[in-house]
Amino acid sequence: MRTIHPETSIHGRVLVEDAAGGSLTRLLVVFHGYAQGAEDALADARRIPGADGWTIASAQALHPFYARDQRTVIASWMTRQDRDLAIADNVAYVDRVIEQIAPAPAALVFAGFSQGAAMAYRAAVLGARRANGVIALGGDIPPELRPAAPDRWPAVLIGAGQSETWYTPAKLEIDLAFLRTRDVRHEVVRFAGGHEWTDEFRAAAGAWLSRIGASAGRS
Repeated sequence: MRTIHPETSIHGRVLVEDAAGGSLTRLLVVFHGYAQGAEDALADARRIPGADGWTIASAQALHPFYARDQRTVIASWMTRQDRDLAIADNVAYVDRVIEQIAPAPAALVFAGFSQGAAMAYRAAVLGARRANGVIALGGDIPPELRPAAPDRWPAVLIGAGQSETWYTPAKLEIDLAFLRTRDVRHEVVRFAGGHEWTDEFRAAAGAWLSRIGASAGRS
């Protein structure tokens, strides 16, 4: 038996919420977690203070399936099967999302929750456009990014719930040690909660986004 991988073309699904005033100078691309959809990520991003000043693009993963109710469509970014091919497909997908919405934003930030956190890191480090920041909530740095050149890394904001059971303190410390060895600017928010978005983390993310946007506007 042999395995082949014919290249094919599929369509993604992206929900776009324009910034107040219709400006495309600030773009926030958000990624949902496993078994969620674009609506979930958009709903969480909308509640970040100041997010209405950014165009928000919520990209749904390319692998949809039905939830247990057999009505709700949810999605997954990838599995371990044909992992490298899936990573390349996903990064190319995000590049096309940006190209269609705002090819040259003054500020570009990727944000992801859980499985989507890995996508936020990949989009920033492997994508065609330089990012200004990554917001990673409840998800670790993918191993394939560790050899990337230090200048590919933007500023990083990490969220970790104090009662988190998946993104454990041990995983967090591994990520922090790596970022320190690369001299990557990073901040950590340890908040009351578990594997979830909370208002405490949203407030911190909003303040961080404001600083990133202001810094990009001066460059």
